Amino acid sequence: MAAMCALQSSMASLSLSANSFFGQRLSLPSLSPVPVKLIEKPCLIVVKLKRWERKECKPNSLPVLHKMHVKIGDTVKLISGHEKGKIGEIAKIFKHNSTVIVKDLNLKTKHAKSKEEGESGQIIKVEAPIHSSNVMLYSKEQNVASRVGHKILENGQRVRYLIKTGEIIDSLENWKKLKESKSKEKTELAAAS
Repeated sequence: MAAMCALQSSMASLSLSANSFFGQRLSLPSLSPVPVKLIEKPCLIVVKLKRWERKECKPNSLPVLHKMHVKIGDTVKLISGHEKGKIGEIAKIFKHNSTVIVKDLNLKTKHAKSKEEGESGQIIKVEAPIHSSNVMLYSKEQNVASRVGHKILENGQRVRYLIKTGEIIDSLENWKKLKESKSKEKTELAAAS
């Protein structure tokens, strides 16, 4: 107790004078102004997607989305992996890590627990994602896989085409078919639930 009183009295006697360092500007010796270059480092923020998966983000915390040569509804051929040579249609695209899901290909088994009592667990086959570099656009008419190119038509529309065959992928008919199939899927899902 006596030590506390001594400490409090010593703190009370401590005062700042006008000529002390605190509260005054620090004067530096005058030097010629040197231009300072501010270097902006790219902000590499990483957002947690799943416990084991990370995705890069821009400084504004939005994910970095990679450009891809394929779109939903494209027919592709697998060029690597254990199902090399098989042909399928793209069902889903993940732009943050450049992966795609191809219908009925790259199936993995998933063990699902029972959700309610008395219900048994299940073993489900799930389509796993494939990196977009492992698929190549495929022409059903000429049965050949090809890289994709871009060109502008006479009407100013920018389209994708197959380099080997010259076949245009982004035609209006293909988009109409894709929109119809999406609307059918939505109605089927609404009817099922």
